[in-house]
Amino acid sequence: MTHYFIIPGLGNSGEKHWQTYFENSGDNFYRINQKDWEAPHCGDWIATVDAALEGYDLSNVVLIGHSLGCSTIAHWANRYGKRVKGALLVAPSDMEAPLYQFPISGFTPMPLQRLPFKTIVVASTNDPWVTMERAAFFADSWGSLLVSIGDAGHINADSNLDAWEEGRAFLSQLD
Repeated sequence: MTHYFIIPGLGNSGEKHWQTYFENSGDNFYRINQKDWEAPHCGDWIATVDAALEGYDLSNVVLIGHSLGCSTIAHWANRYGKRVKGALLVAPSDMEAPLYQFPISGFTPMPLQRLPFKTIVVASTNDPWVTMERAAFFADSWGSLLVSIGDAGHINADSNLDAWEEGRAFLSQLD
Protein backbone atom coordinates (compact mmCIF):
# COMPACT_ATOMS: atom_id res chain seq x y z
CA MET A 1 0.00 0.00 0.00
CA THR A 2 1.24 3.49 -0.85
CA HIS A 3 1.61 5.90 2.05
CA TYR A 4 1.03 9.57 1.22
CA PHE A 5 2.76 12.21 3.33
CA ILE A 6 1.38 15.73 3.08
CA ILE A 7 3.88 18.55 3.53
CA PRO A 8 2.09 21.91 3.75
CA GLY A 9 3.75 25.26 3.27
CA LEU A 10 4.03 28.35 5.39
CA GLY A 11 1.10 28.67 7.81
CA ASN A 12 -0.06 25.04 7.30
CA SER A 13 -3.08 24.09 5.17
CA GLY A 14 -6.46 24.92 6.63
CA GLU A 15 -9.80 23.16 6.58
CA LYS A 16 -10.75 24.20 3.01
CA HIS A 17 -7.34 23.43 1.49
CA TRP A 18 -7.09 20.51 -0.97
CA GLN A 19 -4.30 19.02 1.19
CA THR A 20 -6.75 18.68 4.08
CA TYR A 21 -9.26 16.97 1.79
CA PHE A 22 -6.50 14.59 0.71
CA GLU A 23 -5.54 13.92 4.33
CA ASN A 24 -9.13 13.09 5.24
CA SER A 25 -9.61 10.81 2.23
CA GLY A 26 -7.94 7.69 3.59
CA ASP A 27 -6.01 6.04 6.40
CA ASN A 28 -2.85 6.03 4.28
CA PHE A 29 -2.67 9.86 4.10
CA TYR A 30 -0.65 11.60 6.83
CA ARG A 31 0.10 15.28 7.44
CA ILE A 32 3.60 16.09 8.60
CA ASN A 33 3.16 18.75 11.26
CA GLN A 34 5.97 21.23 11.73
CA LYS A 35 6.94 22.88 15.00
CA ASP A 36 6.87 26.41 13.61
CA TRP A 37 4.44 27.15 10.79
CA GLU A 38 4.95 30.92 10.82
CA ALA A 39 8.75 31.43 10.89
CA PRO A 40 10.17 28.10 9.71
CA HIS A 41 13.79 27.01 9.64
CA CYS A 42 14.67 24.66 6.79
CA GLY A 43 16.87 22.37 8.90
CA ASP A 44 14.03 21.83 11.37
CA TRP A 45 11.45 21.21 8.65
CA ILE A 46 13.50 18.64 6.76
CA ALA A 47 14.48 16.87 10.01
CA THR A 48 10.75 16.64 10.86
CA VAL A 49 10.05 15.14 7.43
CA ASP A 50 12.84 12.61 7.84
CA ALA A 51 11.62 11.61 11.32
CA ALA A 52 8.03 11.20 10.05
CA LEU A 53 9.21 8.80 7.34
CA GLU A 54 11.26 6.67 9.71
CA GLY A 55 10.16 3.05 9.70
CA TYR A 56 8.31 3.27 6.39
CA ASP A 57 9.38 1.45 3.23
CA LEU A 58 10.26 4.55 1.18
CA SER A 59 9.59 2.68 -2.06
CA ASN A 60 5.91 2.88 -1.03
CA VAL A 61 5.93 6.57 -0.01
CA VAL A 62 4.66 9.51 -2.07
CA LEU A 63 5.24 13.04 -0.79
CA ILE A 64 2.66 15.77 -1.44
CA GLY A 65 4.10 19.26 -1.09
CA HIS A 66 2.49 22.65 -1.43
CA SER A 67 4.31 25.98 -1.69
CA LEU A 68 7.18 26.02 0.84
CA GLY A 69 6.53 22.29 1.26
CA CYS A 70 7.93 21.77 -2.26
CA SER A 71 11.21 23.42 -1.28
CA THR A 72 11.20 21.34 1.89
CA ILE A 73 10.99 18.16 -0.18
CA ALA A 74 13.82 19.28 -2.49
CA HIS A 75 16.01 20.23 0.50
CA TRP A 76 15.18 16.92 2.25
CA ALA A 77 16.11 14.88 -0.83
CA ASN A 78 19.40 16.75 -1.22
CA ARG A 79 20.33 16.59 2.46
CA TYR A 80 19.41 12.98 3.21
CA GLY A 81 19.88 11.41 -0.23
CA LYS A 82 16.85 9.17 0.21
CA ARG A 83 14.49 7.97 -2.52
CA VAL A 84 10.75 7.78 -2.24
CA LYS A 85 8.29 6.46 -4.81
CA GLY A 86 7.48 9.98 -5.99
CA ALA A 87 6.41 13.49 -5.10
CA LEU A 88 3.62 15.82 -6.16
CA LEU A 89 5.01 19.37 -5.96
CA VAL A 90 2.18 21.91 -6.14
CA ALA A 91 2.77 25.65 -6.51
CA PRO A 92 6.45 25.71 -5.51
CA SER A 93 6.93 29.22 -4.10
CA ASP A 94 9.83 31.21 -5.51
CA MET A 95 11.49 32.28 -2.28
CA GLU A 96 14.13 34.15 -4.28
CA ALA A 97 11.59 36.53 -5.86
CA PRO A 98 11.54 40.09 -4.44
CA LEU A 99 7.84 39.72 -3.52
CA TYR A 100 8.58 36.80 -1.17
CA GLN A 101 9.19 38.57 2.16
CA PHE A 102 8.07 35.94 4.67
CA PRO A 103 10.16 35.12 7.78
CA ILE A 104 11.81 31.91 6.62
CA SER A 105 15.34 30.73 7.32
CA GLY A 106 17.63 28.42 5.37
CA PHE A 107 15.31 27.70 2.43
CA THR A 108 17.26 29.76 -0.08
CA PRO A 109 18.74 29.24 -2.49
CA MET A 110 16.16 26.89 -3.98
CA PRO A 111 17.76 23.47 -4.52
CA LEU A 112 18.20 22.84 -8.23
CA GLN A 113 19.68 19.34 -8.19
CA ARG A 114 17.76 16.64 -10.03
CA LEU A 115 15.51 14.80 -7.59
CA PRO A 116 16.20 11.06 -7.35
CA PHE A 117 12.54 10.05 -7.71
CA LYS A 118 9.60 10.68 -10.02
CA THR A 119 8.04 14.12 -9.56
CA ILE A 120 5.24 16.20 -10.99
CA VAL A 121 5.24 19.99 -10.59
CA VAL A 122 1.78 21.54 -10.80
CA ALA A 123 1.64 25.28 -11.39
CA SER A 124 -0.87 28.00 -12.12
CA THR A 125 -0.55 30.76 -14.72
CA ASN A 126 -1.54 33.45 -12.20
CA ASP A 127 0.21 32.32 -9.01
CA PRO A 128 1.51 35.42 -7.20
CA TRP A 129 4.29 33.40 -5.56
CA VAL A 130 5.81 31.72 -8.62
CA THR A 131 5.71 32.61 -12.30
CA MET A 132 5.15 29.87 -14.86
CA GLU A 133 8.67 30.54 -16.11
CA ARG A 134 10.19 29.89 -12.69
CA ALA A 135 7.94 26.86 -12.11
CA ALA A 136 9.16 25.49 -15.46
CA PHE A 137 12.77 26.20 -14.44
CA PHE A 138 12.29 24.33 -11.14
CA ALA A 139 10.58 21.42 -12.92
CA ASP A 140 13.36 21.19 -15.48
CA SER A 141 16.06 21.34 -12.79
CA TRP A 142 14.35 18.66 -10.68
CA GLY A 143 13.60 16.38 -13.66
CA SER A 144 9.87 16.81 -13.09
CA LEU A 145 6.89 16.67 -15.38
CA LEU A 146 5.38 20.18 -15.45
CA VAL A 147 1.61 20.57 -15.55
CA SER A 148 -0.16 23.92 -15.81
CA ILE A 149 -3.73 24.01 -14.51
CA GLY A 150 -4.44 27.49 -15.89
CA ASP A 151 -5.59 30.38 -13.71
CA ALA A 152 -5.84 28.83 -10.25
CA GLY A 153 -3.95 31.36 -8.12
CA HIS A 154 -1.63 29.78 -5.56
CA ILE A 155 -3.51 26.46 -5.80
CA ASN A 156 -4.64 26.74 -2.20
CA ALA A 157 -7.91 27.13 -0.30
CA ASP A 158 -8.64 30.41 -2.14
CA SER A 159 -8.60 28.42 -5.39
CA ASN A 160 -11.76 26.55 -4.23
CA LEU A 161 -10.48 23.16 -5.41
CA ASP A 162 -12.06 21.26 -2.50
CA ALA A 163 -11.22 17.55 -2.94
CA TRP A 164 -9.33 18.41 -6.17
CA GLU A 165 -9.97 15.32 -8.24
CA GLU A 166 -7.47 16.50 -10.87
CA GLY A 167 -4.80 16.51 -8.15
CA ARG A 168 -5.79 12.98 -7.16
CA ALA A 169 -5.30 11.96 -10.80
CA PHE A 170 -1.77 13.41 -10.67
CA LEU A 171 -1.13 11.25 -7.59
CA SER A 172 -2.20 8.16 -9.50
CA GLN A 173 0.58 8.90 -12.02
CA LEU A 174 3.10 8.57 -9.19
CA ASP A 175 1.69 5.33 -7.84
